[in-house]
Amino acid sequence: MPCGKAAGYHLHVQKVPDSRESRRKLLMVFVDGLGLGRDDPATNPITPDTTPVLHSLLRRAVPLDATLGVPGIPQSATGQATLLTGVNAAKLIGRHLEGFPNQALRELVSDRNIFGVLAARGVVCTFANAYFAADVDAVRQARRQSVTTVAALSGVGVVRCRDSLERNEAVCHDITRETLGARGYAGPVISPEEGAEHLAAIAARHGFSLFEHFMTDRAGHSMDMQFAVKTVRILDRFLAALLPACRNCGVTLLLTSDHGNIEDLSTPCHTLNPVPLSVTPEPVAPPAARRIEDVAPSVLEYLS
Repeated sequence: MPCGKAAGYHLHVQKVPDSRESRRKLLMVFVDGLGLGRDDPATNPITPDTTPVLHSLLRRAVPLDATLGVPGIPQSATGQATLLTGVNAAKLIGRHLEGFPNQALRELVSDRNIFGVLAARGVVCTFANAYFAADVDAVRQARRQSVTTVAALSGVGVVRCRDSLERNEAVCHDITRETLGARGYAGPVISPEEGAEHLAAIAARHGFSLFEHFMTDRAGHSMDMQFAVKTVRILDRFLAALLPACRNCGVTLLLTSDHGNIEDLSTPCHTLNPVPLSVTPEPVAPPAARRIEDVAPSVLEYLS
């Protein structure tokens, strides 16, 4: 697949030579609610037959503890804040927090997020997701903002909006844009392979790129096997195309999550399962990261 028109903790990733730039490039694919569960087709939609690429990545992944050392079930706001800052957000506020960040987490993410730290070092960063909004001001003025939105706005200063999506210069959170129809999107639904091509082209132009896919968390909460299988099949096709595209573009692909969920449809809640840290090309040695707190420091060191 072409790259598009634009030509403390060690990952120990083999560098893919890229004559266009000497600096490394890393794409972080954050898959919300993706834990490492049992191979039980009755409750886990991720199987060798249904999702061969994703299943293989998860089998080889380094397991990361997502519990943050705080009692209770891991939640999105604290997990995502931890992933993007390297600070244990649950310990900071004394509990796991679901959904959107509170003021303390907003301040943490605004001050310490990975985009801002890398940008200060001269690394060109981007959030690859498309917001179905007219412009950046509409995103800034939204009543509620996710952790990734706070990080992108504070660390990069801009996000990709509807016009970027229409030019295929952004990727929808569901990859195919199917869910945007209910919000008034009249453009084409694209294939997972096309979504992968668009993301690889973005990653090829940046030192650090982040893409967030949260349909997995929605499917996990639903306890609907049919919905979950559809979701992970789209993700599997997306990854099957994205992996070689990144390799061709000299981009290292890091896949991880904030907490478990979709791997156990016997419950509508998040799980205590570890989450994956998968790095492609294969590391020379296993990453030293063992907890989700270690992801941001690992990325910062790799791109230093």
